[in-house]
Amino acid sequence: MDFARLDGDIKDMRRRNRGLAFAVGALTIGHLLALVVILNLLGGARTVIVPPSINKSFWVTRDKASSEYLEQMGAFIAWLVLDVTASSIDWKKDMLLGYVEPASQGELRIRQELEATRLKRINASTYFAPQQLVPSEDNQSVLVHGRLRTLVNNLETANDLKSYLVEFAYGGGRMHLKAFKEVPNAGR
Repeated sequence: MDFARLDGDIKDMRRRNRGLAFAVGALTIGHLLALVVILNLLGGARTVIVPPSINKSFWVTRDKASSEYLEQMGAFIAWLVLDVTASSIDWKKDMLLGYVEPASQGELRIRQELEATRLKRINASTYFAPQQLVPSEDNQSVLVHGRLRTLVNNLETANDLKSYLVEFAYGGGRMHLKAFKEVPNAGR
């Protein structure tokens, strides 16, 4: 027997075993790190908000949204508020309140509930046809110009050009409705 050769083989095997032990240790640490990351992700909530229908490409940053995004959201909010019947106003009100920022929640809820009561009492409906959307990235708002038709008992009582300002607050990756108000004589 060649003891020098056997001793060299044993040293070579010990060196390989140390390398394998190091690799197993690194893999174990990697698995534990991945487990910690996965457990942290499971506890967090992720909210992805997009307009109800995407017609154009848009961009958002940490505190602003592009004019294309504002246009799409403004048209959607105008539809929720102005294009209502006595039977649709309740579910549209509930949907609208999901987009309202917390500070404006109470005011808009009361306004929509009063409008729902009024529409149901007189059996009315309103239909809004947007004709122009003028977004402002600086103010995070949209000026919506269009024709508002009002029907009471299926008889048209009004058909007027109206303008509405839809103001948004964008923060935390989510667009919130800050205000919705009629703007008299808004450049039309």
